[in-house]
Amino acid sequence: MDNLRLVLWAGFFVLLWLGVNQWNLDYAAPPTNPSVVSTQTKELTTQNNKRAEETAGVLGLSDKLPAVTIQGRSAETAEKPRIASRLVTVKTDVLELGINPDKGGDIVQAKLLKYFPSKNETSTPIELLSYNEESYQYFQTGLLSLNNLPEPNHQQAFVENYKKLELREGQEQVSTSLVWRTNQGQTNLEVVKSYTLKKGRYDILLTYDVKNLGTQDYTFVLYNQLVKKDKKQERSMFNVETYSFNGPIIYDGDSYEKLDISELGSAPTTTTHTNGWASNIQHHFLVAMVPEQNQPYTYSATADPGNSLYKVATIGETPVTVKPGSRARVSTTLVVGPKIQEQLKGVAQGLELSVDFGVLAFLSAPLFWVLEKTHRLVQNWGVAIILVTLLIKLLFYPLTEASGKSMAKMRTVTPRIKAIQDRYKDDKQAQSQAMMELYKKEGVNPMAGCWPMLIQIPFFIAFYWVLLESVEIRQAPFFLWIQDLSSRDPYFVLPVIMGLGMFFQQKLNPAPPDPMQAKVMMAMPIMFTGMFAFFPSGLVLYWLTNSLLSIAQQWKINRATQ
Repeated sequence: MDNLRLVLWAGFFVLLWLGVNQWNLDYAAPPTNPSVVSTQTKELTTQNNKRAEETAGVLGLSDKLPAVTIQGRSAETAEKPRIASRLVTVKTDVLELGINPDKGGDIVQAKLLKYFPSKNETSTPIELLSYNEESYQYFQTGLLSLNNLPEPNHQQAFVENYKKLELREGQEQVSTSLVWRTNQGQTNLEVVKSYTLKKGRYDILLTYDVKNLGTQDYTFVLYNQLVKKDKKQERSMFNVETYSFNGPIIYDGDSYEKLDISELGSAPTTTTHTNGWASNIQHHFLVAMVPEQNQPYTYSATADPGNSLYKVATIGETPVTVKPGSRARVSTTLVVGPKIQEQLKGVAQGLELSVDFGVLAFLSAPLFWVLEKTHRLVQNWGVAIILVTLLIKLLFYPLTEASGKSMAKMRTVTPRIKAIQDRYKDDKQAQSQAMMELYKKEGVNPMAGCWPMLIQIPFFIAFYWVLLESVEIRQAPFFLWIQDLSSRDPYFVLPVIMGLGMFFQQKLNPAPPDPMQAKVMMAMPIMFTGMFAFFPSGLVLYWLTNSLLSIAQQWKINRATQ
C-alpha cells in the first residue's frame, strides 16, 4: 500500500510537470520583432497576399474580402498606430465603445467599465479594443457588392447621428446609427449602420439597413473581421495569467478549434458552416463575431507570426438582393467583454465553450454550476468553495470511509508487517506471500487507501481550471487578507496551514515501514506547501478544506477502531 501511495504521489507531480511543459508548448507566445512592421498601410504581409491570390476561387465569395489594413511603425519613422482623430462614443453601465466614422463606422475602442487590471489599479478600466504601441485589436465590418457597385466597406466614411451617446437611468438599451450614401448613375443607396447595446450586457447587435433608391438591383454580402497584434507575453509557472489560451478560435456548430498562430502563417484556414462563430480569446475575456445563425458563412483566419499579427473573418455565403424601391436588413452580434458563462449561453450556441476548462470540462462545467448556485445563496465565493468542497466530500464519503477503516486496520498490523519484512528480507517471494496471507486474515485491503486519492486528482485538476478560468471569481474577495481568490495568498498563510494539515494527516495514517519512504512522505507537506504557495488562493482554500475534512474523518475512524 505504501509503495502504491508513493507511486501515486510521484505520478501526481509528474502530471503537474508535464502539464506545465505542455502549457508552455501550447501557449508560448511567438517572438515579436516590432522593427519589421511596415510603415505603410497594407495586408498582413506580402506573403499572405500571395497566398490569398493562390487560393482565389477556393474561398468562394470570401475572396472578395477587402484587404486587411494594419497601421504599423518602423524604427526608421517611429510612426505608431494611433487612434482616429474623432470618435463616436457609446456608453452603457458596463461598456464604452469608440467608433471611427471615417473608417467604416467600425469599433476601434472598447472599455470594460467594471473590470480593471488589478485590485490596486481601478482608475483605468481594461480595454479589449484599442490602439497602442505594443498591441492593438479592432473590428472591421462592411458590405461587399457582388455586381461591382459602390459598397459601404470598412474603408468608407460614414456620417454619424450622435457624437456621444450614453445609457440613461431607466433605459434598458441604447442605439447609435451612422449613414452611408451613394448616388452614381442608376445606383442610389442609403445604408444605415447601427449598434445596439443593452444594460448590463457585453453583446452588441450590429445591423445594416440597406435602402435601394435607384433603378437597378443591388446584391451584397456581409463580412466581419477582427484584427489583432499581440504584445510579447512572458511566461511563468507562477503567473496564472500566462497559461490560458490566447489567440483565435473558430466554432463550426459542433465544436471549436484553437488556431495556432505559427501554423496560420504558412497555412491559413478556411471553412464554411452554419451556426458558428469566430473569436479571439484570452484569460477571462473575449472578442467574438457571431453571424446570423442558420445561414452559411465562410470563416477564415490568417497570420503573420513574426509580427504577432493575425486576423479572423466571417463572410456571408448567401447573397442578398435588394430590388429598386425595396430595403433589406442584415445583422451580426459582436461580443466584447468578460467570459460570463450565463450571458454567453444566451448569445450563441457553444459560445460558453470559450471558457476553456480543458479536457476535464465534463467535470469542470458541473462543478462551476454547483459553485455558482452556491454563491447565489451565500454571496461569497470563498464560502461557496468551502461548501462545494464539503459537498464533494459527502459525495465520496462511503468510499473514503471504507478506505479510512482499511488504513486504520493497517496501523494495527504495521508492526507485524515490519516483522515479516525483517524475517524474509532475503526472500521477496516469501515476504510477499506472508504479507498477502496477513492481509487476507485481517481483512485489510492495501489498495483501499489509494483509490480516494486517485479519484480526487481529476476533481482537483477540474476545480483548478474552474478557479483559473472563471471570470466570475476574478478578483473576488474572501475575507481579511484574501481579497482575490484567483491570485495567490499574498502572505502565504493558507499554504502554510495546508502544509501543517497535510503533516498532521500523515500522522493519522500508518507510517511506511521503509525509512526512505518515510522520509519522502515527511517531505511531501513541505513540497506541496511550496507548490501551492503560488496557486490561486481559492484552490488552496479548496485543498485545505478537503484536508481538514479528511483529518476529521480519519480521526473519527481511528477512534472507532481502537
